[in-house]
Amino acid sequence: MSALRKWLFTGLLVIVPGVITAWVLNWIVSTLDQTLQILPAAWQPDRVLGMHIPGFGVLLTLLILLVVGAVASNFVGRKLVQWGDAVVHRIPVVRSIYSSVKQVSDTLFSESGNAFRTAVLVQWPREGVWTVAFITGAPNGEIAAYLRDEFVSVYVPTTPNPTGGYFVLMRKSDCVELDMSVDAALKYIVSMGVVAPVDPNQLPLK
Repeated sequence: MSALRKWLFTGLLVIVPGVITAWVLNWIVSTLDQTLQILPAAWQPDRVLGMHIPGFGVLLTLLILLVVGAVASNFVGRKLVQWGDAVVHRIPVVRSIYSSVKQVSDTLFSESGNAFRTAVLVQWPREGVWTVAFITGAPNGEIAAYLRDEFVSVYVPTTPNPTGGYFVLMRKSDCVELDMSVDAALKYIVSMGVVAPVDPNQLPLK
């Protein structure tokens, strides 16, 4: 029975990561393949090739992103984006949703943004209990005037799903900045501490 249990858990450790990875990739590819619906019926790969080959939606999505990025990077493209933003900001309800999403995306994907660039160790949810979190910025305006001391905006992710979590304002002195990368910190959180980050000081010398 001991050997059977060992084989069972070993099989799970081998199969589960592969199955979950395949499921996630299949979901991503299937979702992106929906972009093919914007093509005329005569141009759709299924009709041209006579068979369904998954993945063409990924190529089309990448092509669209590259074209939009190239257009938006020049003077005329920037003016068109500004004009589109101005139009959207005139529409009630839509402008509040669009503004919130745009601010988050600008913070996350902008090359000059600092969100999720620093992993820190904080005491949460009470003193004496530590967890890994991420600095997302600093308070300003009315909130900064009220707090007065030097505070930072901190996102405390939950385990094993880091997309859910808590946004808190903490004193910068209470945050211990870590040397680990954001990727390593996320792996540590998702794995519930099983996949510990490697200490760079313990790496073998080449």
